[in-house]
Amino acid sequence: MPTLATSTAKSPESTPLPKNGLDRYFRITERGSSFAREIRGGVATFFTMAYIIVLNPIILSSGVDKYGHHLSAGQLATATVVTAALTTLLMGVIGNVPIALAAGLGVNTVVALQLAPRMSWPDAMGMVVLAGFAIMLLVATGLRERVMAAVPIGLRKAIAIGIGLFIALIGLVDAGFVSRIPDAAHTTVPLQLGATGHLNGWPVLIFILGVLLTLVLLVRKVPGAILISIAAMTVLAVVIDSIAHISPLNWGLTVPKWPGNPVAVPDFGLIGKVSLFGGFKDVGILTGVLFVFTVLLSCFFDAMGTILGVSDEAKLLDDKGELPGINKVLMIDGIATAAGGATSCSANTCFVESTAGVGEGARTGFASVITGALFVVALFLTPLATMVPAQAATPALVAVGFLILANSIGDIDWTDWTIAVPAFLTMVIMPFTYSITIGLGVGFVVYTILNAAVGNRRRVPIPMYVVSAVFLFYFMMPSLNLT
Repeated sequence: MPTLATSTAKSPESTPLPKNGLDRYFRITERGSSFAREIRGGVATFFTMAYIIVLNPIILSSGVDKYGHHLSAGQLATATVVTAALTTLLMGVIGNVPIALAAGLGVNTVVALQLAPRMSWPDAMGMVVLAGFAIMLLVATGLRERVMAAVPIGLRKAIAIGIGLFIALIGLVDAGFVSRIPDAAHTTVPLQLGATGHLNGWPVLIFILGVLLTLVLLVRKVPGAILISIAAMTVLAVVIDSIAHISPLNWGLTVPKWPGNPVAVPDFGLIGKVSLFGGFKDVGILTGVLFVFTVLLSCFFDAMGTILGVSDEAKLLDDKGELPGINKVLMIDGIATAAGGATSCSANTCFVESTAGVGEGARTGFASVITGALFVVALFLTPLATMVPAQAATPALVAVGFLILANSIGDIDWTDWTIAVPAFLTMVIMPFTYSITIGLGVGFVVYTILNAAVGNRRRVPIPMYVVSAVFLFYFMMPSLNLT
């Protein structure tokens, strides 16, 4: 499709000349993109991840620290938006990749439910900052890049596919098309259709229409297909909600209503409220180190999977399957982890929803600049930024999930079971466990074991052995009572 079929493998003679200095800096024309595509991509990415403005404060404010203190939801919203804006702009301007960053889901739960109850909030956020410093140190020494370079091409494609399946499942669940069956149901089937085993209600219909509209526009090769669908379904949702008076519970986090007062006054009270080493006094050195290690591992490999997956989908990888200038991208990710702790919104990381922007044709950091700029606007217009319901935004994730699968599945050597089996496990375990990190870990460990078992020990780079050992330790930590 025109929005996806671009390539960086062009001869100097065939590469069009940049239109201006901005084009030259971001290499927009060189990468086969255009300002229109980058803008559409940046906007699409923003709206598919704008839910974090609402969700991150809900998760963090639900936690209580050792002293019985809760964080203010309003202050958390400001911190979430500020950090997402700054780190995404940084990724765009310096990293020059279409990857947006914001508070990472999963890590914020660890901070709220594991770290904070054992110490104060500033102490917990200090451990997030330390994890960010550790990631930056790994980047500066070249260890993080060596780990990523050690991943075989088949596993890299599996990571991309796993992310595609993962974000498709996220879209289905967030829209209410698929829901979790409560454990009280005593069933071995964890998911079901709709909330009750059936599809009913206007919000789900909005999602279904959004998926169909997105796919029709993509098949017809309409520029801006994803963004057009998001806008159209948001308008339809607002109209239907005003007429049918739907319960806010049916919409989920975001109700599609035009806000009475679209302007919000930001509260910067939490920014800078951090204590780097105070938590070690409460939990001890060993437990404190393990807490930092848990945050580091999650951020390290979540971002690694996302960077590889999004870069592959955007056709930014070279002939060796590596991303040129990746050290800058990895360093910014480490900075984002530390910045999230420093602003008390939890570790920021690369968002897999960036694939929505890539699906719109984004290929450069200019798309991230657009996304970051929209976060800046959202700082003062949070009510407007959060009026797009999940049912209008998540069809993009389902469509992009398909596009990623279609573009990568044929590049895996399914005849070589030492790569096919770990690739398969990587791509299915990501959505099944709702975790990029766990999918990566299982894939790495199985790849290493299988190759060692058939005598291909030299085929596995030393960093893969080290990472596999780290993952084994990580998986065993709860059994060893180390957390």
